[in-house]
Amino acid sequence: MAPLVVRLVAFLALCALASAAQAQFPSRPIRVLIPQPPGGANDTVARVIAPQLGERLGQPIIVENRPGANGNLAMEVVAKAAPDGYTLLLGADAQIVINPHFYPNLPFDTLKDLVPVASVVNTQMVLAVNPALPVRNLQEFIDYARNAKPPLAYGSIGNGSQHHLVMEMLKQRAHIDLLHVPFKGGGPATMALIAGEISAAFGGNSVTGPARAGKLRALAVAGKQRSAAFPEVPRLAEFYPGFEVTPWLGLFAPAGLAPAVMGRLRDATNRALAEPQTAERIRNVGGLEPYLSTPDEFAALLRAEYAKYGEIVKAVGAKID
Repeated sequence: MAPLVVRLVAFLALCALASAAQAQFPSRPIRVLIPQPPGGANDTVARVIAPQLGERLGQPIIVENRPGANGNLAMEVVAKAAPDGYTLLLGADAQIVINPHFYPNLPFDTLKDLVPVASVVNTQMVLAVNPALPVRNLQEFIDYARNAKPPLAYGSIGNGSQHHLVMEMLKQRAHIDLLHVPFKGGGPATMALIAGEISAAFGGNSVTGPARAGKLRALAVAGKQRSAAFPEVPRLAEFYPGFEVTPWLGLFAPAGLAPAVMGRLRDATNRALAEPQTAERIRNVGGLEPYLSTPDEFAALLRAEYAKYGEIVKAVGAKID
């Protein structure tokens, strides 16, 4: 048999094996990497949907926390994994569309080496203050901060985080000065806010419960709509037109994933999110909502937010210390 024919036969055999493997997907457990330690929103959401995904796919879903390097460690593991659907990432917008602007030498490209499987949840960013601060609403906070000497301290979940950038955006729009105090996660930042170690912070699910319990005071939300958790609290866009930020979590896979495998994963995820019980458990996390979108819608969102945050990082001059 001629060498060319041998190579052709071998190639066709490999294609047949790959097609058979895709048709049987999944045939073993699937890992979902979480870029944060246990207890955060990513981790909680993953553990809510994992049993539902496992039931629909017929294989266990193993949730693996892989914190480090502001989420870059977990992203690199997934970006360099085999594109077979068995290694996935539950990533936040901050990691996918913000980190690249702070880390120009990443050994992977978040928009090329990771592909969006499905959107999962979104949430509101809530501006909360310690109740001891003598302000009752956003305008009083702005006025108080403008005259505070020394500047009021605000917390975030880390340098370069969305919580950090949103407050820096507010500083620019409101012409106020605030001192940034980064923490390692929403939990520590919220505890510091409750204890009065800082005066204000933007947060998602970490501040929703304490604010509803009266331990914090919600002054504004950053989303396109008012929050169901705080219907009486105004949007920042009502004071500063165009000021809209809606954080999200999405499921990602290594680039090169076969369309058939992508379709199975996306369908299982969307059906899990559409389950009323799953949706209710997600909402009970605090300020989160199931977020279903089409592949084109989600991909367009990634491109738009990548460009938007690139401009914001440049405009506010934010840096990773």
